[in-house]
Amino acid sequence: MQFTKMHGLGNQYIFVNQLKENLPEADLKDLAIEVADIYTGIGSDGLILIGSSEKADLQMRVFNKDGSEAKNCGNGLRCVAKYAYDKGLVAKTTMTIETKEVTVEATVTVHEKTNNVRLVTVDMGQPFLQPDQIPVTGVSTTPVVNEDIEVEGKDYKMTAVSMGNPHVVFFVDDINQAPLTTVGAKVEWHERFPEGVNVEFVEVVSEKELNFRVWERGSGITQACGTGACAAVVAAVLNSHSSKGEEVLVHLAGGDLQIKWDNDGRVWMTGPAEYICEGEFYRRVDRV
Repeated sequence: MQFTKMHGLGNQYIFVNQLKENLPEADLKDLAIEVADIYTGIGSDGLILIGSSEKADLQMRVFNKDGSEAKNCGNGLRCVAKYAYDKGLVAKTTMTIETKEVTVEATVTVHEKTNNVRLVTVDMGQPFLQPDQIPVTGVSTTPVVNEDIEVEGKDYKMTAVSMGNPHVVFFVDDINQAPLTTVGAKVEWHERFPEGVNVEFVEVVSEKELNFRVWERGSGITQACGTGACAAVVAAVLNSHSSKGEEVLVHLAGGDLQIKWDNDGRVWMTGPAEYICEGEFYRRVDRV
């Protein structure tokens, strides 16, 4: 299997062009687990497939390192847009990408000398704020803002947002003390989130600047989460920490993203995407 390994701010995936590779549907879960393994595979946060779409220029499917299929991935979208333009799958600088939940528009900024993609801006669409859209249960407000949640006998305040995939945001005083491996791991499959949830911890530096860390559903701690950064800015606006229509700089462990929730209700994400390597992967069945 021919592959390309890419990352968006350290959030790394194995990308496979399904326009050339024929991967059986029944194998995809196990394949994602195999390629993500750092000891016997390639090592990644999961597997992303680039394929044809009946309603967009391309389709993106995302599989987490545990084999579960995700509904969306912001860092993955930027990488797919770069791959598609650089590899000639799409000739235009603005393209549409179908995900499992939504179809988004991505615009690439091209280096004037190399003609390779330097930055990608994605119109992530409008956030979903109804409890049943996230989904989250047992809440008293819509949107779900500053709601109580109990985690192992201790109460926390949460804000829940969906960007085509579920997120819950906790605001903390010091990002370096964020309880990623304790609260993050427990909330991922908390009973209040019937489909699981990505867990974000956010420190407000200023109205236009946030520090961010994430525990991703199906992958654990990762260096970055594009949809999570979008959800964090939406949550910051809902909690009066930031303002609509203003760009917010989000500092993730792997680097920075520019996020804006505009006055029309759409969320915009701008950031880099990078190649790591390309090669050929041999399935475990072939190694026997």
